[in-house]
Amino acid sequence: MSFILSCPNCGPRPVDEYAYGGEVTVRATSSQDERSLFHYLYIRTNTAGDQREWWFHSSGCREWFQAERNTTSNEVLRVVRPGGFEGGQQAHPDAAAASEAAGG
Repeated sequence: MSFILSCPNCGPRPVDEYAYGGEVTVRATSSQDERSLFHYLYIRTNTAGDQREWWFHSSGCREWFQAERNTTSNEVLRVVRPGGFEGGQQAHPDAAAASEAAGG
C-alpha cells in the first residue's frame, strides 16, 4: 500500500522516496546488560495502531526524521525532526540501519 509522507525539509512525497528506519525505541545503555541489548536489537512492538517511526529521505534531502503513523490505515499523524516529539524516546537508528537505508 502506497501513501504520502511529508518530509520536514522537502514537503509531501510518495513513500517510495523514503527508507523505513524502524520503530523509535530506547537504546540499550550498556552492552553489559545482555537482556536489554538483545531487546533493543531484535524485539519490536509492531503496534497495530499509532506508532512512532524513523524515516530516511533517501531520494531527497537525505535527512532522518520521525513520523507518527497509524500502521493499520497508513495515515501519517505528524512528522518531526529528530528530538521533535516532546518527552518521547529519541534513540537514533543504529549504524547498520542507517547504512542500509542509505543504500550501502
